[in-house]
Amino acid sequence: MIKRSLLLSLLLAGGSLQAQEQTPDLAKAKQVAETVCVACHAADGNSPLPANPKIAGQIPEYLAKQLREFKSGVRQDPVMTAMASMVDDADIDAVAQYYASQTLQPEPTKNLETVELGQKIWRAGIADKGVPACAACHGPAGAGMPAQYPRISGQFAEYTTLQLQKFRDGGRDNDPNQMMRMIALKMTDAEMRAVSDYAAGLR
Repeated sequence: MIKRSLLLSLLLAGGSLQAQEQTPDLAKAKQVAETVCVACHAADGNSPLPANPKIAGQIPEYLAKQLREFKSGVRQDPVMTAMASMVDDADIDAVAQYYASQTLQPEPTKNLETVELGQKIWRAGIADKGVPACAACHGPAGAGMPAQYPRISGQFAEYTTLQLQKFRDGGRDNDPNQMMRMIALKMTDAEMRAVSDYAAGLR
């Protein structure tokens, strides 16, 4: 009986310690956001500049994946690699959850002339080129799916277009199973701009 009680106590203590270890330190994450990330993404994740993505309300698993890949060099960007190196490995998940908890201030669709084309690509893809519907992975409203597919609704159209071009031109290669690279290779710049602008207006 004593052995069983001791074993149960050890298991409960271990579980408690594990739960404490997994609890994100959001206060520290907020501090990181306000010191390391603020210049490019703003403290609340609503970047004011199209060159830097809005990360407020982004899927936390996706954010954490990108931070780790910037830090390791899997995803290439000199500025982000330097910034990510300033975030302790143990704090990455907390920083991701902090930004995910912020309220996105979405961008509007700006080019009404390409809305129809953008909507068509988003909903149905480009059949004759073998381009699948964007909604299949990023969701009908652009909210994304955890870890692999980011939220792109409300994102700067310029930023989304740039990422598509990087996937096509070899500047970015951290997509699962080369999926985005294969899709982007089949798209023109005009098609990229149209669907990116449409995605910006999704809510």
